[in-house]
Amino acid sequence: MKLNWFPGHMKKTLAEIRSKLANIDVVIYVLDSRAPISSINPSLDRLSQNKPVLYVFNKLDLADEARVKELAKSYRGDKKDYVLLNSTMSGASKIIRQKLNTLAQEKIQKFAKKGIKTMVRAIVVGVPNSGKSTLVNNLCGKAKAVTGNRAGVTKMTQWVSIGDNIEICDTPGTLYPNLEEQEIAKKLLFIGSIKDEVVADTAELAEELIKLLEKIKPNTCTARYGEDLSLEGIAKKRGFIVGGGELDLYRTANAIIDDFRKGRLGKITLD
Repeated sequence: MKLNWFPGHMKKTLAEIRSKLANIDVVIYVLDSRAPISSINPSLDRLSQNKPVLYVFNKLDLADEARVKELAKSYRGDKKDYVLLNSTMSGASKIIRQKLNTLAQEKIQKFAKKGIKTMVRAIVVGVPNSGKSTLVNNLCGKAKAVTGNRAGVTKMTQWVSIGDNIEICDTPGTLYPNLEEQEIAKKLLFIGSIKDEVVADTAELAEELIKLLEKIKPNTCTARYGEDLSLEGIAKKRGFIVGGGELDLYRTANAIIDDFRKGRLGKITLD
C-alpha cells in the first residue's frame, strides 16, 4: 500500500506560516499523543528554528500516558517546553498561557523596562486533526475556530485573542511533502491526520493496523475481537453480514479503524 497525499493548499499554508514567523514570538506545536513522533512534520520543524516552541501533546485521553511522558522529556530545554493535555478539557488554557508568557519572557521584560505591556503573538501549527482548533477554542473560552474530528477542517489562518496580552494564529494542518516515510504515513492515516479517501483498500489498512497494535500492545485486539483476528473472523464476531450471508469486510475494516480512533481498543501510542 503506497500513500502519497499532499494537497496544494498545504504548500500554500507552509508559505503563509513562513511569512508570519517574522512577527511571531512563540510557536505552539500541537502533536497527537497517539503518534507524537509521526506528528512531527520536518517542514514545520525547520520553520520553527530560532523561535521558542511550546510542544502540546494533545489527545492524551486516548494515548498511553506513561509512554507519552517518556517521549516528552526530550522536548524541554533551551527555548522549548511541553505540556501534556486533552484540549477538550477545562484547565488547558491556564497552563498554556503560563508557558507562553515564560517562553516569551525575554520580549516581555524588554518592553517592561520601557513601561510598556507588550503583546505575545503565537502561531499554532501541527498535522491535520491533531486538535489545533479545539485547543484554540479552549484558550478563547468560546468556539471561534471551526473544528471537526477529521483531517482538513481548518482551511485558512485566523487570529484570535486569548487574553489581554496574548494573540494566537490558528493554521490549517500540514503534512510532509510526498509522505516518503510510508510507516509514518500509515500512522498518520490510522489517527485520522490523512483523509481516509486516499486509501483504495480499507481492508488492507485495517489488517496493518491490527498487526501494529498487536506488536505494540499484545492482546489489545483479541480482547475486543476474539482469537481470530482475520477480517473474516472479526466480521463473524461482530455480525457484519450482508445479503446472502456474505461477510461485510468493508464495514468491518472501518469499524476496526474507528475503534482505534475512538479509544475503544484502549489507550495506545503508536510510536
